[in-house]
Amino acid sequence: MHVILAGNDESEGQEAVRKIKEETVNGKVEFLHCDLASMKSIRQFVQQFRAKNCPLHVLVNNAGVMLVPERKTEDGFEEHFGLNYLGHFLLTNLLLETLKQSGTCSRNARVITVSSATHYVGRLHLNDLQSRCSYSPHGAYAQSKLALVLFTYRLQHLMTADGSHVTANVVDPGVVNTELYKNVCWATKVVKWMTAWLVFKTPEEGASTSIYAAVSPELEGVGGIYLYNEQRTKSTDVSYDEDLQRRLWTESCKMTRISDVGSRDL
Repeated sequence: MHVILAGNDESEGQEAVRKIKEETVNGKVEFLHCDLASMKSIRQFVQQFRAKNCPLHVLVNNAGVMLVPERKTEDGFEEHFGLNYLGHFLLTNLLLETLKQSGTCSRNARVITVSSATHYVGRLHLNDLQSRCSYSPHGAYAQSKLALVLFTYRLQHLMTADGSHVTANVVDPGVVNTELYKNVCWATKVVKWMTAWLVFKTPEEGASTSIYAAVSPELEGVGGIYLYNEQRTKSTDVSYDEDLQRRLWTESCKMTRISDVGSRDL
């Protein structure tokens, strides 16, 4: 098994590679730089990956920021929307042909995208995806997580229509004790510190559903579902709106300057 870790921190990435090699005795583990807040960096990563001529059987989209103050990515996107959603959208689309070539009728390639229960309170503002009219860190974060669910369902629809052996599912890891909470207010940090042992999952526990989605035989050929604690769960009602899925996809293609593979399926 060849594992490639993508991230924007070289030292943390190399340390993760070292630990994986040590614990699994798998020498085929490497780190490649990829900053999901940069369209240029994403394209460079994809070029590096393609140059290796490796198949791609599983893509896990698991990066993000939460409750950051209003600021933009280098491409001018609101950071929650640009990094949490558009970065994964572009990365997946640029790797889509490799995924299609890697999947077979007996073993589909899999795309696993990590969202959050926060998507249940999210509102997608198609006329203001950058939250320019009224910025709220909570609202921007929830919108980005809802967008990931809509994206996953649309991707699965397109792969099914195309006859491709690629499945796409979305995962809710639960409340996990990670650095994602570094931007919350000090009072919340105190509560987190006091209750982490009781309320929060460990990073290992938080990763379990993503791993299940990536390798479980039970999910072979199964796509377009929302998973929580390794169980199929209903996502928010609006996430099943196929017109909204299509409109978000089309707008995302324009924003990332890629062709709309779903334009024929209107």
